[in-house]
Amino acid sequence: MKLSKKPKGGPGKSSKLGRVPRPQYVKKQGPGRGTTEAFLDRPKSKRSTFATKAPVTTNQPENPFPMRINKYLSHVHKMTRKTADSLIEKGQIKINDKIAVLGDKVTENDIVEVKQEQLENMRKEYAYYAYNKPVGIVTHSPLHDEMDIKQVLMKNSSLAPYITKSLFPVGRLDKKSVGLIILTNDGRVTDRLLNPDYVHDKEYIVTTVQALPNFFKKHMEAGIQIGDYKTKPAKVEIINPNTFSIVLTEGKRHQIRRMCEALRVDVRELKRIRVMNIRLGKLAPNTTRRIDGKELEDFLKSLGL
Repeated sequence: MKLSKKPKGGPGKSSKLGRVPRPQYVKKQGPGRGTTEAFLDRPKSKRSTFATKAPVTTNQPENPFPMRINKYLSHVHKMTRKTADSLIEKGQIKINDKIAVLGDKVTENDIVEVKQEQLENMRKEYAYYAYNKPVGIVTHSPLHDEMDIKQVLMKNSSLAPYITKSLFPVGRLDKKSVGLIILTNDGRVTDRLLNPDYVHDKEYIVTTVQALPNFFKKHMEAGIQIGDYKTKPAKVEIINPNTFSIVLTEGKRHQIRRMCEALRVDVRELKRIRVMNIRLGKLAPNTTRRIDGKELEDFLKSLGL
């Protein structure tokens, strides 16, 4: 909701919880428009419209704008882009007092308005699970006699079928690899975790066929040329002559296997044990556990969500 003038009165009414802080305004300049003010902190129960400006987080790219309106709504209002597109098509979104259309882009100085009723009706309840992928299961898009994670969970999981159907894996592990996969129905997580503009740790334990050469750690940490691409610096710890841990901030296809091959070392077993603050722990193969509480709060906060 946008107001042309600041509201009259004192800093706010008192309550049992203490004095209500003065609502905050965000000022912006626009060509030929002068100064406008967005009433952002008014209690939700008192507004019929949300007016927002893009949040600033430490993990965002330096300047993510201009940004498509559906992506903006997904990040700020916790909805899928499909839901955002539906609201836009119904004329429920405004940018600077003008009804938005699909394909519109938002800058950091624009004010985006969403009707509260539509936002509450269409906001999605998100779910997040950790899954321990076993050998022989593909992440998605199975071929011939293969099975992917969703098919396996539909047959064997204790999760309700309607929950399993809504989930999808974030990222992938190849058929021979095992370990942690995050499952969710929150499309925002996919972009934040997989977009190369963001930097997030993923940790693996790798067992090799050959003993690790003396130069292995130094070369792996500095970056390895695989094809026409040199990998980013990584953190490597040697656990024993045939085992090491590695922390990556990127995820090229078969990256660890290809890095090892470049140093004439073959991988026997590869296990992902951590994605950011989410750890595999003692989760049994082919089982899930819900991610919630502080673990989920820290995870989403680190993603800027």
